[in-house]
Amino acid sequence: MADRATVSREALTAFLLRLADDHLVLGHRLSEWCGYAPMLEEDLAMPNMALDLIGQARALYQYAGEVEGKGRDEDQLAYLRRERDYVNCLMAERANGDFAHTMLRQLYFAAFMEPMWRGMRSSSDAQLAGIAAKAEKEVAYHIRHAGEWVVRLGDGTEESARRMVAAVEALAPHVDELFESDAVTTAVAQAGIAPDPATLRAAFDAVVGPVFAEAGLQWVETPFGRTGGRQGRHSEAMGYLLAELQYMQRTYPGMTW
Repeated sequence: MADRATVSREALTAFLLRLADDHLVLGHRLSEWCGYAPMLEEDLAMPNMALDLIGQARALYQYAGEVEGKGRDEDQLAYLRRERDYVNCLMAERANGDFAHTMLRQLYFAAFMEPMWRGMRSSSDAQLAGIAAKAEKEVAYHIRHAGEWVVRLGDGTEESARRMVAAVEALAPHVDELFESDAVTTAVAQAGIAPDPATLRAAFDAVVGPVFAEAGLQWVETPFGRTGGRQGRHSEAMGYLLAELQYMQRTYPGMTW
């Protein structure tokens, strides 16, 4: 566990919940493709990537509960908080849209998390370093898988290219939020626990840039980025997502198998 002299319990808990919420929400979105993917191979690949993300979320929620010290376990943190208590990035909660949109979103998130996990492998927090060592291997596959699809669609038929261009335009306002810094990220970075997100943009561009070049895609600049997820201000899509995600726990409180 991190040195309490260098980071507050509140700051570390907040950071862990951000990561956990990102992974749970995006994992849920990917799971929605099960049975609906465009081919059998993807009907297997999408749920497997979802399981990677949800597994990472579980480890982070477990640790967040320990650090918080209020007796909440992974299930309570995942299923029994209100919408404004979730602090995931807005990109993660977006509806899946078509396959091009989902693959580009997955590439963006994985390209952001790969240097984050890599940096946390040498974290001053031994428990986070252990989580990161496993997660880094999983996210490398996500980058490769999503990147191959972005190229395949972007450099494919006229229709697939049109859809990929539309995905780039739709997701452009959500990219900058990934790299936002605030008091929480500053405290965690200064304690040597995790990189400041603002320092990861170059690594992100180094992954996404070559994929775009091969796919024949152009980066879209947007003057009005979407933000607020880290403060619990979400899109309409989040309410519908939580209604489905939390249904069993809300309907049958404390249920056990």
